Amino acid sequence: MPSEFALIDRYFKRPTRRTVLGVGDDGALIAPTPGQELAISTDLLVEGTHFLADADPEALGWKTLAVNLSDIAAMGGQPLWATLAAVLPAPTIDWIEAFARGFFDCANSYGVDLIGGDTTRGPRAFCVTILGEVPAGKALRRDGARAGDSIWVSGRPGHAALGLAHLQGRAALNEPALTTCLAALHRPIPRVALGLALRDIASAAIDVSDGLLADLGHILEQSRCAARLNIPGLPPAGLERDCWLSGGDDYELAFTAAASFDADIMALSGTLDLSLTRIGEIEAGPPGALILCDDGGAVITPTTRGYDHFA
Repeated sequence: MPSEFALIDRYFKRPTRRTVLGVGDDGALIAPTPGQELAISTDLLVEGTHFLADADPEALGWKTLAVNLSDIAAMGGQPLWATLAAVLPAPTIDWIEAFARGFFDCANSYGVDLIGGDTTRGPRAFCVTILGEVPAGKALRRDGARAGDSIWVSGRPGHAALGLAHLQGRAALNEPALTTCLAALHRPIPRVALGLALRDIASAAIDVSDGLLADLGHILEQSRCAARLNIPGLPPAGLERDCWLSGGDDYELAFTAAASFDADIMALSGTLDLSLTRIGEIEAGPPGALILCDDGGAVITPTTRGYDHFA
């Protein structure tokens, strides 16, 4: 097994695109573009909580970075730089090589430089800090939703949670649903292009990581408003509906926009080749209040809003 520094040099030191000084010194040096603000986020992935012990290392490498890119996407930012801290329990060379391959596959797909980090031995966990740029005053935030705004979500929430349910024996998926759901779980697609396109459209946005209702609730609380949801094609009561509404690990974007932008958003769906679904409307009311209705207008009471690490 190579030393810590040899491991970093061999597997995690790569040429950079927009970095003054990257991996190999006490700190990195970056030069933000004039007129841009830095958007910064950190996510921690822990074995047994965020991924299974037997997770494919290449897919895990992709996901470790992708979930962080999703946060920058939700702010309308262009991701550019990342640091990686890894805690590893005596990994094999093959495991590290596969993890690095997946991580840099994601980094190269989205133009991100790895500029530093740390490694240590212990129970497997990964922490990424991601930095991106957004024009001054243009960042998407959670506190801009207003009464009358439409509520939208990208993609199809619930697929990742269904994939996990299958792996845990709580569901039995058949093809092609099995492949679709496992791909959503293991290799999420951060909606960076959507976030960039929403800069002058969305009034608020968030990435769906803890469940659609839970994350939408953050927008409602911080915007001090309420919402009424009527989700097209919502499955009947059962596991699939629960995953749609409160399953985590989706990394889709939920966002609000003035109703005058509805046609523009539908056009954007075609431009990006990405499903964008209008799922409700912002209303005046108690901050965080949310009413969910079925196609007939009857109120649905969900069993939970989403994942809570400390519940």
